[in-house]
Amino acid sequence: MPSDRVGRIVTSRRGCHIAFVMAKGEKQYVVRDGQSGQEYDGIVKDSLVFTEDGKRLAYVAKRGDKQFVILDGREGPEYDGILGNLLFGGDGKRLAYRAKRGDKQFMVLDGQAGLEYDEIRLLRFSPGGKRTAYVAQAGDRQFMVLDGQKESEYAEIRSFIFSPDGERVAYTARKDRKWCVVIHGQEGPQYDDLVNLVFSPDGKHVAYEAAGQGYKWRLVLDGQEVEPKYDNGGFGSVLFSPDSKHVANIAGRAAFLKVPEMTMAGPSRLSRKAFVVLDGQPGPEYDGIGTMRFSPDGKRLAYVAKKGDRCCLVLDGEAGPEYDNVGYPIFSLDGKRVVYEAGNGGKRYVVFDGQAGPDYDWIGYVWTGRESTVFSPDGKRTAYAVRKGDKGFVVLDGRDGPQYDAASRPVFSPDGKMMAYVARRADKRFVVFDGQEGPEYDRIAEDDYCFHTDGTVEYLAIKDGTFFRVKHVPAEK
Repeated sequence: MPSDRVGRIVTSRRGCHIAFVMAKGEKQYVVRDGQSGQEYDGIVKDSLVFTEDGKRLAYVAKRGDKQFVILDGREGPEYDGILGNLLFGGDGKRLAYRAKRGDKQFMVLDGQAGLEYDEIRLLRFSPGGKRTAYVAQAGDRQFMVLDGQKESEYAEIRSFIFSPDGERVAYTARKDRKWCVVIHGQEGPQYDDLVNLVFSPDGKHVAYEAAGQGYKWRLVLDGQEVEPKYDNGGFGSVLFSPDSKHVANIAGRAAFLKVPEMTMAGPSRLSRKAFVVLDGQPGPEYDGIGTMRFSPDGKRLAYVAKKGDRCCLVLDGEAGPEYDNVGYPIFSLDGKRVVYEAGNGGKRYVVFDGQAGPDYDWIGYVWTGRESTVFSPDGKRTAYAVRKGDKGFVVLDGRDGPQYDAASRPVFSPDGKMMAYVARRADKRFVVFDGQEGPEYDRIAEDDYCFHTDGTVEYLAIKDGTFFRVKHVPAEK
């Protein structure tokens, strides 16, 4: 009996491994790296997941009205249902998921079922995978379950985060009509609302935005309010610098502007201004603030600002040239250089250290629209994919490369000396590696090809219905 592929092809992020589901009559099975697994009554759609290195694969299978997890080809316990995604932790050594039995839900960790509750949600591992946490509900009360241990009950728990080292957990909880942040079982001040809870990279500090009396917003750092208070908050970002020495957030101010004639809303209208607060110091006001980003050394801050119908990049408090639109800032690893994409009318530019480069019809990853400008690891080289007319190509160090029908986001080798990208000519795709075109294939997993430390590039490809794992070795010069 012939078999047909069902669903999408899944590839690992590293290690170039592949898996997909095949149907044979009324049965389904998984093919992993060319090896067929056992047949089942069904494979749950989109349940296949690899570990980061691609060495382990898990998915959900069906037998009758029961569901169970297959890990490395071995069946786990049967349940009435498997809920949500399968989660790997600890560099792929641990596996957790939510399951149900009757009307009760519980966590299954490394094959062992935990306590049952009316509902559990937000299941996740800590960084490093040593700890687990989730929100559980019993009746009308909610509580955190950390490493299998129940915490205090609240009316509602909105969200939680682990510190980067995984040792601390912070969460937002509601008592009656007030919200607070809870860390190690200790409740912080109560507010009307809380948003944007975040740990510093070193895990020593916690910050969030809170709304208090009169719904005035303020930044709260380690339980202490940071002045000034402001009219609008919760714009989506509280950001620590990578060295944890600085913190920035986006704030807003409301102002009534007089208008010459009476309107249904009265003789004035509300205008909202936005500004960045860095270490408690408000910056210039704009009509809107976009993405904020610190340099890797934490010494510089850049963000996108809106002035009327124009945009600019603000770097170290200074506004740059105005454009119709501006993309997010990208720093070199040493923090000395910054680039961003900008546009005027139908033309796009990459702006290097405040200077616009040549104009193109499109800049970005032409198959997905993802922004594409990349620095080499040493910060000395740049590359990005563009489109001009009906041709796509990669610009390396300011020089246009060979033209193709399309070109993908480029990737530098670990030492920055070589670069690779996927190109398309008609209906064939190939990797351009160190300026040399590789063999043609019908399809290449362009998001998953990777450089190895020895300078080789590895990727998955399809030709005439056959899958290949290709290792591309640089030519001797």
